[in-house]
Amino acid sequence: MINNTRAEISVIRHADRNFDVTLLKVNEASHCILFAAGAGGSPLRHLELLQIFSRNGISVVAPHFERLTSSTPTKADLLQRSQRLVLARDAFCQHYASITGVGHSLGTVILLMHAGATAWTRTREKVTYAGRQDLNQLVLLAPPADFFRAPSALASVKVPVRIWTGEKDTLTPPSQALFIKEELDNRTETKLCVVKDAGHFTFMNILPPHITDTHPSRDAFLLNLGEEIARFVTGLLAQPDNESP
Repeated sequence: MINNTRAEISVIRHADRNFDVTLLKVNEASHCILFAAGAGGSPLRHLELLQIFSRNGISVVAPHFERLTSSTPTKADLLQRSQRLVLARDAFCQHYASITGVGHSLGTVILLMHAGATAWTRTREKVTYAGRQDLNQLVLLAPPADFFRAPSALASVKVPVRIWTGEKDTLTPPSQALFIKEELDNRTETKLCVVKDAGHFTFMNILPPHITDTHPSRDAFLLNLGEEIARFVTGLLAQPDNESP
């Protein structure tokens, strides 16, 4: 295990604006995680989880997004996040043997798009990513399924997928993760873990303002989760379905 990997902030220019990218660089790492945060947009709320990855010898690239002020993301919102993910990947992920997309909530939508999925907004706008698909596998934390209800929306996703969802999640309940798993089951290797006592925000180290998480031991859960994801990224066996980490 590697210790003392410090987070750095790099800046990328996009559409006449700068945005930050949090980096945890591990010397001689073979694997990279491209991390996509949820609606709040800041990967720093997941920093301790990202540091677990780096301590396990995995570099991390995590672009920052604008915080969404609406509960209904538009096509423009999804495309901006997609474009920032591409720029961060092209700048910092090119010399690794594998790239794993790890995301929380809305971030999982962007990653699924980058693995071939077609997303649909609530106003029925079709959103796709037409660029190079070089994610080797996906980790989806509390994924929303309503973007992918259209027929064949997930048909082009072929990479291995691991999904974690909270038993007590009321924003993206386990039924949504189960829908994604069932849609992917005939196309790729997919495993789902329903975490007892976990809610939507249990997957974050720093909770959003005014949010209370009732999980009895969130820090311990996230430590175990980080170790399990690291084993998946580096090629070791992951857990069977429906077992908490």
